[in-house]
Amino acid sequence: MKHLFIFLLISIPALVVGQKIDNMASFRDLQSDRYFRFNYDNDYFASSDANYTQGYSFELVSPAMSKNPVNNLFFKPSKSKLQSGVAIEHIGYSPNNIKSADIQYGDRPFAAAIMLKSFTIATDTLRHSRLVSSLNLGLIGPGAFGKEMQVAIHEATDNPIPMGWQHQIRNDVVVNYEISYEKQLLDWQYFRLQTNSTARLGTLFTNASVGVNGVLGLINAPYASHKNKKRFCLYAYSQPFVTVVGYDATLQGGLFNRKSPYTINHREINRLTAQHTYGFVLQTKTLFFEYTRTAITREFSSGTAAKWGGIRIGFGF
Repeated sequence: MKHLFIFLLISIPALVVGQKIDNMASFRDLQSDRYFRFNYDNDYFASSDANYTQGYSFELVSPAMSKNPVNNLFFKPSKSKLQSGVAIEHIGYSPNNIKSADIQYGDRPFAAAIMLKSFTIATDTLRHSRLVSSLNLGLIGPGAFGKEMQVAIHEATDNPIPMGWQHQIRNDVVVNYEISYEKQLLDWQYFRLQTNSTARLGTLFTNASVGVNGVLGLINAPYASHKNKKRFCLYAYSQPFVTVVGYDATLQGGLFNRKSPYTINHREINRLTAQHTYGFVLQTKTLFFEYTRTAITREFSSGTAAKWGGIRIGFGF
């Protein structure tokens, strides 16, 4: 029954805007079974101030997290190494003109969401593949304090204060289930290539994506044991993928609360988007540092393409 459910979820054709914060790709593995990682995204890195304007997460992976009762909802293939963790994630969006207090018709609405994420990573070292299952529970709307976050950052950096947050997507519940599958295609000494696919179903994002990720440099085999891994790694990566969009609450409003003052009509949503993320990673036995840049095609008919960047800092212990 579980295998049938996985097949149906990944095969649903009407399912994407990808979730912005993604720490589950194998090229982001830390060399430890216990680690903490902080992720921060901002369009400031791409000299922009619109669309996906900011996101951050605090992530903890530890054997102690295997006792999380939510893990019973996840897929755990036999003969796979399991890692479990939790994360707090926050994402925010704004239109191009943040100086106006009026609704920016034809542009993206202001929106923010905050979530508690539980996840399990099942790595099959024999088949060189991994299956990641996760559940996000949280809130989209003013309760996610997106206005307060953006205003505080703009005040601290002496940038224009955003004036239109009173028109943001209204409060609604976030319940999102996600499955990601990665399979290694090539494994050379200084280059590795994986294919990856993801399906999300829920009240925030309902979508599905497929793509590849390539890694070049001094790298560890992503499916080797920690005992056999290098103490120092430095590499670049590229991750293009395409997404099919079913529902995006940051554009269309919550599924249950339909009282948002401004949303994008479902007929204007682009059902197919393309996204490319690239960057570099520096790793030691206990330290992880990443700089990343992302570009995405326009997500609705009157919108524009968007860019942002980010950093990730992790510590193994």
